[in-house]
Amino acid sequence: MIAYQKIYSSYDTIDYCRAMKRTTFIHEMFRKYYQNEASSVLMEPPKIERREFGFIMFEGGMLRHKSFRSKDELVTFMRDFAPSDAYYSCAYYENPEAEMDEKGWLGADLVFDIDADHIRTPCKKVHDSWICTNCGFAGRGYTPEKCPSCGMEKFEEKTWPCEVCLETAKDEAIKLIDILTADFGFSPKEVKVYFSGHRGYHIHVESESIQELDSMARKEIVDYIIGLGLDVNFHGFNVYGSSIMGPSLDDSGWRGRIAKGTYEFLLRASVDDLKKLGLRRKTIEKLLSQKDYILENWGRRNPWALLKGIVGKNWIKIAEYGARFQTSQIDTVVTTDIHRLIRLSESLHGKTGFRKIQIQNDIEGFDPLKEAIAFHHGTLKVFVSEAPKLRVGEETYGPFKECKVELPTAVAMLLLCKGAAEVLNDV
Repeated sequence: MIAYQKIYSSYDTIDYCRAMKRTTFIHEMFRKYYQNEASSVLMEPPKIERREFGFIMFEGGMLRHKSFRSKDELVTFMRDFAPSDAYYSCAYYENPEAEMDEKGWLGADLVFDIDADHIRTPCKKVHDSWICTNCGFAGRGYTPEKCPSCGMEKFEEKTWPCEVCLETAKDEAIKLIDILTADFGFSPKEVKVYFSGHRGYHIHVESESIQELDSMARKEIVDYIIGLGLDVNFHGFNVYGSSIMGPSLDDSGWRGRIAKGTYEFLLRASVDDLKKLGLRRKTIEKLLSQKDYILENWGRRNPWALLKGIVGKNWIKIAEYGARFQTSQIDTVVTTDIHRLIRLSESLHGKTGFRKIQIQNDIEGFDPLKEAIAFHHGTLKVFVSEAPKLRVGEETYGPFKECKVELPTAVAMLLLCKGAAEVLNDV
């Protein structure tokens, strides 16, 4: 969000003027993008006339309860107002412009949000920072729940879309897509995959079979995906003293996923990882000394019996931990909210200047830092206060600190949208 009230709350007059200039410049660049590209790139949501639209405006605040009868009307609005961020409802309504309790809910798509902000990656200590809005105490890495200094819970955060974070989010999206298609039976045509424009992915399921599901039914889907309450003992395990039978890789549902997750865990497990499960030294030594043999034969029926002398309860501990590797770290609130607004495809993200873009083919080969670029031409001269090393397109830039530099427009726009740079060019 780029709102004057938020930007200027703690700034002096000079900083206020700089922020105004920066925001005005970004707004004008967004306007040019929509004037030139909106009619050709903006994607019309299904049943557009039944959707509510919402917009974060550069002037501050959010405009909600808008509706459009056609893509042409939407394009005209985007060209005229060029909002910082554009959203539409996952829900369908009888009267989208009415207040919430008078809209007349007709159903909703099933939507998922995977955001690197919610995934703990070690690189956050390098490129992310936060500051307490109450006392000014600052730190790097993952934002704490409470300020270590004053105990308050409100922070200003600065997060960056790095390759490690984006790859981690992509891995979670791939797992989710597999669950939706293999376990729930949705066809690939019903599952639409998007890069959010910032640090994550959106997955939309557009199927009449799920549109009338209420929040509680959607929570059941969420619980399955995140493995809430999963007890591996009910998924193909039978322990007989020191012998054990368990699920195989080719089993369906969570049985097969437990086998796959265990394999993935053993592939990277260290002594410390196994100690944390409460395994004894001799058990750990036996596992690690024959790990290659175990992994090479894991595709066998009942791979759990490959090693003699490891009791069933220890395999259960390993399986319980391994199952976590098959869950997908989704934002659970987004999926259960049947009135949720989701970012409009091909619109610009106010925190990066990148596009929300649909992934048409193979997500594994998708490169968001190249394919989501909106501003392809020219350069901009900017003064960068501080920014980490980052890649945009094929090149890597930075790190920067208190310097003037001329950069490709897409890179400069990312820094400007993050509030890490001031423009030195005129519009």
